[in-house]
Amino acid sequence: MGTALGAMVPAGGLYATCIEPRFLELTSTVIRCGLDAGKAPVRMLHLTDLHASRFVSMGMIAHAIEMGLAQKPEVICVTGDFITSKNGFDENEYVRVLRRLSKAAPTFAVLGNHDGNGWARTHGGFLDHEVVERILARSGIVLLHNCSERVRVRDMAFSLVGVGDLWSKEIDGDAAFAGVNVSEPVILLAHNPDSKDVLTSYRWDLMLSGHTHGGQVIVPFEGPCFAPVDDKRYVAGLKPWGKRQIFVSRGVGNVGGARFDCRPEVSMLALA
Repeated sequence: MGTALGAMVPAGGLYATCIEPRFLELTSTVIRCGLDAGKAPVRMLHLTDLHASRFVSMGMIAHAIEMGLAQKPEVICVTGDFITSKNGFDENEYVRVLRRLSKAAPTFAVLGNHDGNGWARTHGGFLDHEVVERILARSGIVLLHNCSERVRVRDMAFSLVGVGDLWSKEIDGDAAFAGVNVSEPVILLAHNPDSKDVLTSYRWDLMLSGHTHGGQVIVPFEGPCFAPVDDKRYVAGLKPWGKRQIFVSRGVGNVGGARFDCRPEVSMLALA
């Protein structure tokens, strides 16, 4: 028994560091958010927490993108943490990989706590957003930093509202929601699902988030050991919040190089 257990421990560590972090899962979720129920749902690809770094290669990110694009999305949203720190990625290569998104469909993004400024300054990151903003601009991705965009897919319209990162104290709800047409569905992009608590007074129907990595390492009988949010109800998946809904993706990348019982996720959403 002791010998068998001793063999299982290193085997589990090998799986958690070498296999599961690269074992992408494509998920499909139907979300009713006020679009025309009589029409085919809008196909939205939601990616988050790409975390380009020495633990998450460009090949891994490219694979996630190709997996999502194979589903032929009509609109794409990326909810932050494109990088982990100043190091571990090549800007030109990242642009080449991300450009595949904007060539396939209109692509929108918000920033995460690792993407520079605020929180990142004291955690090995850039002093500002300049590098990540440049990567997104060169990639043809529209950054929604406390602003909105009205999106039309076929003959259906909705507003995408993007806010700055919560931990970096960059949320400006008044600026983000200025001019939003509240007679149409409003989809909020916010890296951290806890952002809901400072945006409760604004009118939105669905929030898309990341940040949690789904817990990243799920300990048997204990649950997630990495879930950096105050409200532990919103760690992964689609959950109601009053009459609104919040979808949290487990994300593509990771911090530290390990995942266990929490596969990286490419999320396809069918919005109706």
